[in-house]
Amino acid sequence: MIRRVREDVRAMRERDPAARGVLEVLLCYPGLHAVWAHRLIHRLWTRGHRLAARFLAHFVRGATGVEIHPAASIGRRVTIDHGMGVVIGETAVVGDDVHMYHGVTLGGMSERPVKRHPTVEDGVRIGANATLLGDVTVGEGATVGAGAVVRSSVDPGTTVVGVPARPLE
Repeated sequence: MIRRVREDVRAMRERDPAARGVLEVLLCYPGLHAVWAHRLIHRLWTRGHRLAARFLAHFVRGATGVEIHPAASIGRRVTIDHGMGVVIGETAVVGDDVHMYHGVTLGGMSERPVKRHPTVEDGVRIGANATLLGDVTVGEGATVGAGAVVRSSVDPGTTVVGVPARPLE
């Protein structure tokens, strides 16, 4: 666990030029605090302690402004810069080395208990206030621009912008 926290701190320092030091990142980055808490909460969820997991996730949301459903799958070195207003739904899958900004929503498009939230592959960057809806996949190394609304899958390495999101030409 300590090794993963070190990875996360290193990743945030590399991705955020405002991150001046290790202690600052450890103490002052609520997006990372939410990810760290989610790792513990997800363990509770997968071990069948679902009410406890939901309750703790609710508390973390209040403390950090980041809402991550306990069932969501979050990879390594995932960083959430500023954090406030981020929502990651129940069936969302977030790969390794993903960086997202405030206001990002990985939301569902179905009321049925199916895979209904996005899959974000490794190395994706998601801009502030971007909304990804439904069972879509954002391919490895892609970038979603600020404010974009993604309702269809994004090819690896592609940058999408706008409403609805379209590849940059």
